[in-house]
Amino acid sequence: MDAGPEEKRLEEAKRELDAWRMKVKKADDVKARLTLEKLEECDSKSNAQQEMMACLKKQENCKKEFNQSMDPVKDEIQKRRHHNQDLQDKLKRYQAELEAKRAESIKLKQKFKICTQIPDTEVRFVAQNGEVREEVDGSSQPIRGVFTISQIPAVLLQGGQALLTFEEDKVAAQILKTAKCSVSCDTATLDVKPKRVTMDTAVKYEVVLDVSRKELKVSNIPADMPQDRVKDRLEMSFSKPSRGGGEVEKVDYDENSGTGCITFLHPGVAENLAMRERYTIHLDSEVDVKVGPAFKYQLNKFQTFCGITTRTIRLEDIKDVADEEDLQDHLEIHFQKPSNSGGEIESIKYISKGKAVQAFFCEDMINN
Repeated sequence: MDAGPEEKRLEEAKRELDAWRMKVKKADDVKARLTLEKLEECDSKSNAQQEMMACLKKQENCKKEFNQSMDPVKDEIQKRRHHNQDLQDKLKRYQAELEAKRAESIKLKQKFKICTQIPDTEVRFVAQNGEVREEVDGSSQPIRGVFTISQIPAVLLQGGQALLTFEEDKVAAQILKTAKCSVSCDTATLDVKPKRVTMDTAVKYEVVLDVSRKELKVSNIPADMPQDRVKDRLEMSFSKPSRGGGEVEKVDYDENSGTGCITFLHPGVAENLAMRERYTIHLDSEVDVKVGPAFKYQLNKFQTFCGITTRTIRLEDIKDVADEEDLQDHLEIHFQKPSNSGGEIESIKYISKGKAVQAFFCEDMINN
C-alpha cells in the first residue's frame, strides 16, 4: 500500500528531471548559439575596425598629399598678393605723378597763356627802304602784320616775404653774402634771410598774320542740302553786287564743320563783306551766316628765357610784429644804411602772412 505513492513521486521526479534536462540542453544550445554569434560579431567588429583604420590611414595620406599639393598653391597665392600690392603701390605712385604732371601742365598753360585786349591802332605799311608804301587799288596781295609778343617776367611773392631793389648791383651782392640779417623794430628784432631772386620762365615770339583781300570765311552753314547744291547756292548768294557781293572765282565748303571759303575775282569785296559779320544766303530758305576775314598766321622766333636779378633780393622768414606798412618802413630804413652793408633802395614791397602777389619786372630792371 505504502510503495505505490513512492513510485508515483519517483516517476514525477524523473519527469521533472527530464524536463529540466531538456531546458538545460536548450539553454546550452542558446548559449552556444549566442557564443557563436558573439564570436561572429567580434570578427565583424575586428574587420570593421581594420577597415576603419585603413580608411583613417588613407584619409591621413590624402590629407598629407593635399597639404603637400597646396603648399605650392599657397606660395603662388602669396606671390600674387605681393605682386598685386606692388602693382597697387606703383599705380598710386603713377597716379600721384600724373596729378603732379597735370598740375604742372595747368600751371604752365596758365603761365604761357596770354590774353590781352589789343587797342585799335593805325598801321602804316613801310617798304624795306624806309619809305611809306602807298596802297595800290586792286592789289591782291594779302595784308600782312608782324607782331612781337613779349611776356613780362614775374616772380611770386608770398606772405612773410619782401622784395628789395637797390640802385646798385654791388649792394645786393653784399647783402646776399650774409646768411641772416637782424632788423630792429620798435618792440622786437627780426632775423630775416636774404635770398637771390630767380624769375619765372618767360616767352617771346613773333606772330606773322596774313589777311586775304580776296577770300571770305563763312561759318554756321546748315547742312540741309547736298554739298554741290550748297556750293552753288553760296556762289549765287555772294555774287550779287546789289547785296555787296562780286564775281566769285572759287567756293570751298566743308559740310562736316559747316564752314566755307569764298574766293572773289577782285580784291576789296571780301574786306567789305567781312566788316558786316553777318550775311543772308538763300538755301531752301533765307539763312543768316557768319562772315569774317580769311587769314593765316605763323609763329616765328619762339624763345623762352629766365634770369636772376642782380639788383633785387628777396627777404624771407619775416614775422608780423607790426602792421604791413610800418614793417616795410623798418626794412627800408635798415637796408638803406651803409653800416648794414645796404645802400639806396629803388623800390621795396613787403607782403604780410596770408597774402600773395605776383611781382613783375620792367625791362630796364631785367637788363640790370
